[in-house]
Amino acid sequence: MISDVVALITELITAAPVAGCDETTLRCGPRGEKKYILSASTERYVALPLGRRTLDSFAEFGILPRFAGIVVSDRYPHYFHPRWKYLGGHQACLAHLLRDFPDAAEHYPGAIWPEQAQRALCGLVHAWHDARDNALPEIPLQARQDLLIEFRAAIAVGLSQVPRNPGPANQTKQPVGRDLLEFCRDHHSSVTGFCFDTRIWPTNNISERDLRPTKTQQKISGRLSCEVVTQHRLDIRSYLDTARKHGENVMTVLRSVMIGTPWSPPIPEPG
Repeated sequence: MISDVVALITELITAAPVAGCDETTLRCGPRGEKKYILSASTERYVALPLGRRTLDSFAEFGILPRFAGIVVSDRYPHYFHPRWKYLGGHQACLAHLLRDFPDAAEHYPGAIWPEQAQRALCGLVHAWHDARDNALPEIPLQARQDLLIEFRAAIAVGLSQVPRNPGPANQTKQPVGRDLLEFCRDHHSSVTGFCFDTRIWPTNNISERDLRPTKTQQKISGRLSCEVVTQHRLDIRSYLDTARKHGENVMTVLRSVMIGTPWSPPIPEPG
């Protein structure tokens, strides 16, 4: 009944300028097997397909192969894969980075760079909120310039103090913080892109919030034995969460399904 609505939601996310992508494990199917919920979210829509944590599964989801906007995500390599040739860019979730820098500070108690990088990113997030609250298209130059310089300097110092272990990249374990520092150096525009466009969120908290109810449900219900039924449950969650984001009453939209006239999100005007 709601499959057409879920298909429309997926198309509307694909057409969005910014979307958050995330994934989380789900105990589903025979005992010992593990599935993933792959999510895509905006401030107005949610899509939650059941899949695997593979490139092919991400492609089967149908959004990333056609998405031309900015993807907000963690640093998982699949989101940065060249297979997604239409992507307009990336924004790394700063909530993850702001957890990783304190971890580096614990391993290098005498180092200044972890705290400096964290301080600069926190300042930029606050500046983004101020700019967005004032309907500015980007963080003003005077508010971002010194913080960006401070962040770049922290990364440069960290790279000089945490040398890379020699060896093949995929086989050599690196010191704590080295991969984080290299990511911030090599993907600087993906870390700081939100500074130049306030439509881009600095964190992926929207997607993580949209996934949280499924984790809570699993804690209560345990393993879900049927993949088909699980996908139906996720479709219902996508439908209800999208309606909720549009200010609709959940019980009202549920009733609309029961009487054969399911609610559907309005299609935005072009531009």
